[in-house]
Amino acid sequence: MASNLGGYNYTFSNVTANHTISATFAVATYTIAASTGAGGSISPTGTTTVNYGTSNTYTITPATGYKISGVTVDGVSVGAVSSYTFSNVTANHTIAATFTPNTISSFTITASAGTNGSISPSGTTTVNSGGSQTYTIAPQKGHKVVSVIVDGVSVGAARSYVFSNVTANHTIQANFR
Repeated sequence: MASNLGGYNYTFSNVTANHTISATFAVATYTIAASTGAGGSISPTGTTTVNYGTSNTYTITPATGYKISGVTVDGVSVGAVSSYTFSNVTANHTIAATFTPNTISSFTITASAGTNGSISPSGTTTVNSGGSQTYTIAPQKGHKVVSVIVDGVSVGAARSYVFSNVTANHTIQANFR
């Protein structure tokens, strides 16, 4: 009597007694090897083992001052994506990310003040990438600072504010009463 066990055959010959046969199965696993160049990270990093038919998502994050220049999956470019999902994994894979420095070398900070006071410097100021800029907020005589709004968020009734390690455009607004 022949028995087919998942593609493997075993034949009992000249059967004259009862026999028992058993089989043990395990889920097939595959590896996904993740790597990056300088200027960023990928998560999860290194080699990850995944079960047959499952999915695994990778997050690509540039370091400050860098941008994603490209991501390759199994040696084929998928663009400058910040996330990639391997779906229904049925083979080993690789994913690699590369980064380049941002080409923007300066940013702008736009400063404004309401009535009854001033901010210095006012208007638009250009700041080199990674640089700093200090602002002084001064109410007119008989008035006080009510709030200072930086990028849409109140930082309280500050009399000065410093943008440090500038890597994006910003706004600052002083309000008085």
